[in-house]
This record gives sequence, C-alpha cells and structure tokens, in this order.
Amino acid sequence: MFKRIIAVVLLLLCAHAHAALPDDYRVVLLTENFPPFNMAEDGKNYAADARIHGINADIVREMFRRTNIRYELTLRFPWDRIYKQVLEQPDQGLFSTTFTAEREQQFKWVGPLASISWVLLAPADSPLRLTGLEQARDLRIGAYKNDAVSQHLESQGLQPINALRDQQNVQKLIKGQIDLWATTDPVVRYLAKQEGVSGLTTVLRFNEAELYLALNLATPDDLVGRLQEALDALRAEGELGAIVARY
Repeated sequence: MFKRIIAVVLLLLCAHAHAALPDDYRVVLLTENFPPFNMAEDGKNYAADARIHGINADIVREMFRRTNIRYELTLRFPWDRIYKQVLEQPDQGLFSTTFTAEREQQFKWVGPLASISWVLLAPADSPLRLTGLEQARDLRIGAYKNDAVSQHLESQGLQPINALRDQQNVQKLIKGQIDLWATTDPVVRYLAKQEGVSGLTTVLRFNEAELYLALNLATPDDLVGRLQEALDALRAEGELGAIVARY
C-alpha cells in the first residue's frame, strides 16, 4: 500500500510539473545563417518560421512538435547580438550553439544536435602548415565575433580579428588582409561557395566540438528535460540520420 501511495504522489508531481507552463507559454528561438545546420531559404540575414531550414532547424522543430511546446523561430543577424539577447531574456533559446566549458554555466543545454571541427584555413596556394595554435600567434587570424572559435582563440592568448559576418573572412583571406581564417567545418564549405571561392587549404584542425540548443537560465528544468527526451528518442529511432541525409 505504501509503495502505491508513493507511486501516486510521484505521478501527481509529474503531472503538476508538466502543467506548470501557462497555456500561452512559448519559447522564442533565435538562429543565424550557419549552413548546413540553419539557414534562410533565400540566404538573407532575416527569415521566420517556415523560411528557415537546415539540419538543426529541422531537428529543433521536431523536438518541439513532439513535446507540444509552442515556439516562434526567427533567423537574425549578427550572432553577437542574438547571443547576448538569449543570455539576458527568459524563455528564449539559441541554436546552433557550440558547447564549451566556458559557456556551460551561462545556459541550459539540449543536445548534442551535431558535431563540427574547428579549422584554420589559408588560400589554396599557401605552403603554410601548422602543428599547433602556438605557431599561429604572430599571424593575422580572421574569426567571427563572439563565436566559440573566436572565444577559444582569445582564451589561448591569441588576438583574432573579429568580423560581424563570417563570410567577410573569405574575402579578407583571398585579398591578403588576413593570413588565416579560423572557422568551422563543414560550415566553411558553404560559406566559401557562397562567395565563389574554392580550394582553401586546411593548415590546422585544432578541435572537435558539438552543437546544442542553448536556453536562457530561467527556462524551466521540466521543459529542458522534455526537449532532451525528445531529442534522445529521435536519435534512438534513427530520425537524426534521416534528417542529415536530406542535406
């Protein structure tokens, strides 16, 4: 009898936790052009809802559909602004956000959604090859402002030249305004192609990282847990692989 009472109490507690969200509750989701993971249908720096696609955009949509949590999705620019906005605003989330030890206590996390590599790139004809970041200390490195790659370089004592758009670094590299471009693979392939550039040389692959949905710290833990359960189910069912295959 005692065990039955405990079971009933636990069920009531769970039901109460799931009912804690108001009927009109919704999460404001922000993202950026970061192909192939999230991108505007027309390639512009603003899009909403159905005009946003990509691997992680599709995964996040399916997570929210399965949990019946309302959301609104907007793609905006620049990353620096929307990153700071989600840090400050409750009931907001941001993807695709690279999980790092420095960021761990700043958000609540759901993931991983996908994996990436951090790379240093040079023009196609460059003879430069590096075995570690220390060798790049005296070189001009272009990076994306407030991106995890840029933050990591700064934490290592390097001083990247940060741009508001990562695409700007493609042209800077080709024009000789920077020596190296610090960015992520496979995103770099799409960005370079958009700028009509091909054949860039990878001179150093210096980190493997994972992309997550980052939620403001005020986000209810129950909501975070439900989204994580939905993502885990998608992975177990093979749906994540099917989504990736579409791109």
